[in-house]
Amino acid sequence: MQRIAIIGTGPTGLYTLAALIDGQAPLAITLYEAGEHAGVGMPYDEHANHQAMLANIASIEIPPLTCTYLEWLRAQSTGFLAGYGVEKQTLHDRQFLPRVLLGHYFRAQFLALVARAEDQGHRVTVFEDCHVTDLKAGDEDLSLWTARQDGPARFDRAVIATGHVWPPKADARPGYFPSPWSGLIGAAIPAGAVGVLGTSLSGIDAAMAVAVQHGRFREQPDDAENPLCFDLDPHSTDLRITLMSRSGLLPEADFYCPIPHEPLCIATPDSVAREINAGSEGLLDRVFALIVREVRDADPRWSDCIALEEQNADTFADAYFANRAERNPFRWAQRNLLEVERNKRDRHTVPWRYALLRLHEVVEEIAPHLDERDRERFDAGLRRVFIDNYAAVPPESIRRVLALRAAGVIDVLAMGRDYQMDVGGSGTVIKTANGEHRFQVFIDARGQKALDLTDLPFPRLRDQLLAHSDELPPVGDNYTLMVPEIGGHRIALAALPFLMHDRPFVQGIAVCAEIGASIGGSIHRAAQRRRLWLRGYDDEH
Repeated sequence: MQRIAIIGTGPTGLYTLAALIDGQAPLAITLYEAGEHAGVGMPYDEHANHQAMLANIASIEIPPLTCTYLEWLRAQSTGFLAGYGVEKQTLHDRQFLPRVLLGHYFRAQFLALVARAEDQGHRVTVFEDCHVTDLKAGDEDLSLWTARQDGPARFDRAVIATGHVWPPKADARPGYFPSPWSGLIGAAIPAGAVGVLGTSLSGIDAAMAVAVQHGRFREQPDDAENPLCFDLDPHSTDLRITLMSRSGLLPEADFYCPIPHEPLCIATPDSVAREINAGSEGLLDRVFALIVREVRDADPRWSDCIALEEQNADTFADAYFANRAERNPFRWAQRNLLEVERNKRDRHTVPWRYALLRLHEVVEEIAPHLDERDRERFDAGLRRVFIDNYAAVPPESIRRVLALRAAGVIDVLAMGRDYQMDVGGSGTVIKTANGEHRFQVFIDARGQKALDLTDLPFPRLRDQLLAHSDELPPVGDNYTLMVPEIGGHRIALAALPFLMHDRPFVQGIAVCAEIGASIGGSIHRAAQRRRLWLRGYDDEH
């Protein structure tokens, strides 16, 4: 019986488990979870998130485990859902709900998967509140250490599914939070100047976690122009939240489009693969030419508006953001929200938005093949466009930002490229070309950063890999480490932050499902080959 270790039981670990237990051969699967409850996932843990924080993925986009997210929601009691501000009778498959509800769903799916695995003859062991401290690859097997055990446990394969990595609470200082998940939830934030670095959903969520300590959102069904308002507590009139980024742009609201996605016509996976095979020199510009043709074919009118055929890989981002950058961010948000809501009612898809959404997945394939100069150009231009497009936020998040704005609570600051940040005992100072901005409380909400080999939390494995290179080794199609000299094929690196350099858009639950299916399929194929080999050996002897 093959021995499999899964380190981390968030979405990637769950989808890996689901793929593993669907195989014919019985497996001995051991799951390690550093948190209190396996299966929840840090981004959805109620101890790390406030109810006001929304998930930017709906049931229609979440690959089902033992049931769909919507089916699970409809099976819950009216009272349970009401506790999270959700009305059972209004549930639908394109709805954005509190992030912590996803945590409850994944926990329930975890328990169901474990029961299914045992029914199918697998042996499953679960360690909760258990940190894996080290890992070492080997030719015959691999070794795994935890804080609970004196010696190593032995496995045939290990899956590193540790998920997001945020600075620990110990890195936080009075008035400074290195991430929204480093002690912000549960901290008492005074009603003063609060700075939030980042204007994406993480930044908006951080602002909401602060705002709800000092007031409450209230529906106004009779006010068509302002259906949501924010009532600031009388003793919190000094609260001022500033969202900031280099550009000072707010994200746009999630838009309606067909799911599953329709295939691309011009910049197809095959055509992009041909450009990759043609070599790194000029790769970015050749693929951009495909992008231009794809977008123009989808939406000639928008293409004419931004003079798309006059753009190149370096100017396209400026052209894409120009209209928004020239306008007040809150007025733009209001207009964009009305457009999105109208399109969802009419089931209308904006062609250029949908083209860019589908393009980011195929264009991502060129990232590891770009030379150094073109990778810098890609990161400065096209990457920003694609991230802005696919990281659209729940319309309710925009609605809440506008309610805070109407209450005089929130503002947006464009810092420019040349800004300085000084964190001191008396607060944080942001220095820009237009002056200084002082904050009593400051939250860095720029999101997950790509991690490298020195960030790998397993010293023995890190030393093994450093003996071959000072960079993370590439991973195969099955996510195993491409270092056969040390038995790297036994370890699948499925932690998203360590994949981000070669896959700059790797994020989201659907990607976790794809990774889990790939790893599970690979282990099944290896087990099948082993069974065939053993059968042949027995026949010969």
